[in-house]
Amino acid sequence: MSHPLDAKNTFANPVIPGFHPDPSVCRVGDDYYLACSSFEYFPGVPLFHSRDLVHWTQIGNVLDRPSQLVLPTATPSSGGIYAPTLRHHDGRFWLIVTNVGEGGGNLLVTATDPAGPWSEPVRLPGVPGIDPDLAWDEDGTCWCTFAGVGQVRIDPHTGETFGPPRELWSGTANAKAPEAPHLYRVGDHWYLLIAEGGTERGHGVSVARSRTPSGPFEPCPANPILTHRGTDHPVQNTGHADLVQAPDGSWWMVFLGVRPRGGTPGWHVLGRETFLAPVTWVDGWPVVGEVGLRQPAPPWPLSPPPAEDPRDDFDLGTLRPHWVSLRDRPAQCVTTEERPGWLTLRARGGSPDDPDVTFVGRRQQHPLCRARTLIDPAQGCGGLTVLLDDRHHYDIETDGGEVRVVARAGSLRTVVARRPVPAGPLVLAARISDPAPPHDARTGPDAVSLGVEEPDGTFAVLAALEGRYLSTEVAGGFTGRVIGMYAASGTVRFDWFDYEPTEG
Repeated sequence: MSHPLDAKNTFANPVIPGFHPDPSVCRVGDDYYLACSSFEYFPGVPLFHSRDLVHWTQIGNVLDRPSQLVLPTATPSSGGIYAPTLRHHDGRFWLIVTNVGEGGGNLLVTATDPAGPWSEPVRLPGVPGIDPDLAWDEDGTCWCTFAGVGQVRIDPHTGETFGPPRELWSGTANAKAPEAPHLYRVGDHWYLLIAEGGTERGHGVSVARSRTPSGPFEPCPANPILTHRGTDHPVQNTGHADLVQAPDGSWWMVFLGVRPRGGTPGWHVLGRETFLAPVTWVDGWPVVGEVGLRQPAPPWPLSPPPAEDPRDDFDLGTLRPHWVSLRDRPAQCVTTEERPGWLTLRARGGSPDDPDVTFVGRRQQHPLCRARTLIDPAQGCGGLTVLLDDRHHYDIETDGGEVRVVARAGSLRTVVARRPVPAGPLVLAARISDPAPPHDARTGPDAVSLGVEEPDGTFAVLAALEGRYLSTEVAGGFTGRVIGMYAASGTVRFDWFDYEPTEG
């Protein structure tokens, strides 16, 4: 007899690893769709599809045009796009989200096909705050609930609001940051699910219910219904949840969490990731089941997507949807058509110590991994970076005559290694590995090694750097690591990029 937690009877959590926070999910027939926050990255709001709630494939980005998403150059790291809510109503998909920053605010877009295209935004100047939610009652009235927790009635087609916003519920007594509200009709009650306690170690999920969508709301006596605060659980910061019902009638919760590594206080580097847990209803309240890195599989066949090729040869006319850039992606600076089969990046200027780089990267999704790229720097300077934010990143770059490793941690920027190289294309590589011993309370989460690939395929390390300086606990903010290619000056081209997990 097989053990109930054998691999074939379980799935791996997180279900969407890497920097994919604030998940919002909806089901249409047998299909599930999920959207996440994207902050300062363009395109915005990655959109995923699944048939089993476990295996997810990115099918696009909701805000993929400059007319939909404006992120000025002054947008700070961890600014930009916060906490979407994705819903399906009256034959259409609806997504409401906040653009935090100059010229932003709450906005709403729609689509008949979640893969896009999505509409131009409807602005919602009468909806304050962040984390807006959409819910429709039986007579078609649309309620928008937002962090705080408040609510206002809206016309989702025009953005018009009706009456002033009103406070609904402030969450559990003495818990900070009541946010991420989602409103649902289940049976005879309306349930208001919120996050509270802050999105750090005190994060949690609480719920209240009412006979009407506008309250008054009665809190669950077992609140918080999900939290790992004060525990040594390998998944921390659990919160910002959304509920979905499967075709068989079962209920499930998606939520964000982090996987700290190393000593004290524990550093998470991948950002806040999307996890999945079962939900049952007891005495009219949702009860969250086991949360683990290995979970009992749902009671239906799992549908893994085809294995992804770890290498992108840039042989398409456009970039695949998982590629992101900082704040914008001007066509004159990023193209796969100028030199077919190559990604061409053109820098924008700046100073040698603070260049205005052009960047294309993908989220780091595994604690241990490697990334490589073949660069032709004949007309500029560029390279490969492991990036947490503008002020925290490790780079290996070349101008065609020299390769060097540059470390940036806050206000400190230094060249930590350099070596001459022959002119011509060069393979740059980054490897994320376990930290070197000794292990003590201060041991960081990982080590980041940067180097070049020799003609015989060996990895020549120029520098091995502590990973803690590329963690949220050091840098702050809400994002996670992104690994990719950049141009610091002139024009550089990349023939391919590959990324592979290296853990066993």
